[in-house]
Amino acid sequence: FNQVAGLFKVPKLIPRYLTYKDWRDRGLIARNFRDLARLNERFNKDVVANYPHSEFQPKQFSVDGMFFKDSLMSVIDEENAGRELYNTYWIGQYGTYKADARGKLLKLDVYETLFLLRHFNFKLVNSDEKEVLATARGHNKDFPSLYDVYEDWRLRNFILKTGFKFGTHFRVYFPGASPAKSGTDWMHSKHVIHVFPRKSKLLISEWARAIRVAHSVRKTFILAIPGEKAKGEKEVSELDFLLYHRRKEGIETPREGKPKYLMFSLSEEEFIGGAELANAIEFCKKAGLGLMLAIADRETSVTYYLVRRIDLKGSKYGYYEIEWYQP
Repeated sequence: FNQVAGLFKVPKLIPRYLTYKDWRDRGLIARNFRDLARLNERFNKDVVANYPHSEFQPKQFSVDGMFFKDSLMSVIDEENAGRELYNTYWIGQYGTYKADARGKLLKLDVYETLFLLRHFNFKLVNSDEKEVLATARGHNKDFPSLYDVYEDWRLRNFILKTGFKFGTHFRVYFPGASPAKSGTDWMHSKHVIHVFPRKSKLLISEWARAIRVAHSVRKTFILAIPGEKAKGEKEVSELDFLLYHRRKEGIETPREGKPKYLMFSLSEEEFIGGAELANAIEFCKKAGLGLMLAIADRETSVTYYLVRRIDLKGSKYGYYEIEWYQP
């Protein structure tokens, strides 16, 4: 093995070998990526998830609040306005968590604070929009990207709350969700969002951990990649393997079938960038194939994640469902 491997001066040789071998060991076909150019065809096998949305129409409240810089939270102590904002728009937390009858304060996180400043007639008695944004950016350099995603979904009537318990930035409720109990139970979110700015890089093991936590609590993991494509950003010219999968009659083969996925081979210990992943997804979109992330860990076991594009009407950002996949 080493004598042959030494002849190939190519990056990521080991993860490419391990992921290829694992796919073949399952009885499935993987071909050289360059076969895609020879086939010269768009396959229309990329799956798109269409999400419902509606237009956000805010009521112009005339209400004041106070911003607490050290905790990045605001408080509205006007009872009627606070209760209406909470019940109508599910903004902030009125009263006590899961006990809104206990207390009369509306507490807002920094995303909700900024959203109210921009889209409602909301004012802070001790701060303003510019200072709130600067303070939040001082705590987290990626805050502008996080807020862009929050606002993008909120303006389509989705409800976004903290995803802290699930290791992500936000949990998501679809349009029409309410903070009130449904029968005897509270409404539960079924989706979480993790924001991965184009300029960021993340260790694969940390990135995969967030996905597995979401799946362990039966939530769909959504990856958000905000930010404009940078000038001179490196394009993805190739991925690793062209994958054939199963069909009812057996195994797809190059002779009798068509490929279904493009494999992106990765290892547990490497970093992946937001731009790199976004460009790989865009490449698959053009080819009409699904993107299969294949990650080889330190024990040489391979874990697969299938990436599915989300169609969020009118959004300029990329959103993707990522699910653990068993070939």
